[in-house]
Amino acid sequence: MNERFVKHGTFVVERTYAASPERVYQAWADPTAKAKWFSKPDIFDFRVGGREYSSGGPPEGPIFTFDAIYQELVPEQRIVYTYTLDSGDIRISVSITTVELIKLEGGTKLIFTEQGAFFDGHDTPEIREHGTNIMLDALGKAVEGDL
Repeated sequence: MNERFVKHGTFVVERTYAASPERVYQAWADPTAKAKWFSKPDIFDFRVGGREYSSGGPPEGPIFTFDAIYQELVPEQRIVYTYTLDSGDIRISVSITTVELIKLEGGTKLIFTEQGAFFDGHDTPEIREHGTNIMLDALGKAVEGDL
């Protein structure tokens, strides 16, 4: 049997976008807009207690399943959700994520904080933070009109 362990980690990623908080929030709240920078959801119910679910991956790679529940939504200000991430039939992490949107002159400051439990070496906070940086760059292109 393989050794079982949990690695806990917290990371924070910040971005400033040349788009209003309303536009950035809408990029999270609308499934068509979100599909431009994140995976296309199979289930999308953007409300407190609502679920977002997507499953997919590259043709030769593993299937990743994202399964989230929205815990708090403050329009144009804050999104909080908990989620699991599976690779195939292996649970690789459970996380809580907080997205804060702060209005700036001519744009929005986004603060993304993730606190996670990463299981058995299948994923790490460092790998997740790297992927989050890529994801938030794509969000920026979407809200600033480049996608």
